[in-house]
Amino acid sequence: MRRKDREVTDFDGIVAIMERCDVCRLALNDGGYPYILPLNFGMCVEDGQVTLYFHGAMEGTKYALMERDSRASFEMDCAHELILDDEHKTCTMVYQSVVGRGRIEPVPDGEKEDALRLLMAHYRREDFPFGRGAVPRTRVFKLAVESMTGKIRPKK
Repeated sequence: MRRKDREVTDFDGIVAIMERCDVCRLALNDGGYPYILPLNFGMCVEDGQVTLYFHGAMEGTKYALMERDSRASFEMDCAHELILDDEHKTCTMVYQSVVGRGRIEPVPDGEKEDALRLLMAHYRREDFPFGRGAVPRTRVFKLAVESMTGKIRPKK
């Protein structure tokens, strides 16, 4: 990371940024170009290991790519604020972000409901009574984070 003064190295600090984000961009390998998509997510932190959970329809491009190559990268950001300096005719952006990588895999049917609850908990809806009929029609997958870095551009 070029700007070491903005790097977040503390594990709990990185997780705190992730907890504030509401979209995770997932990048999958698609031949010569990355395939990137924005997703809602949930997460579980246990014994210093972060696992991200995602959901979607039963079929689609992302699943074919995951089956070919389980490696994935992710990015999430939050706390955006444009800062204008009229006197110096400059501007900058305040933000917090996390970038990482890991391996992605499907969540077994028996664990789907728990994973969906983690997703809802991330959006402060732990008690959401999702219909039982929706669970079999929803595909759930997870990414075990292997490495991640955090970055903060604070407001001055």
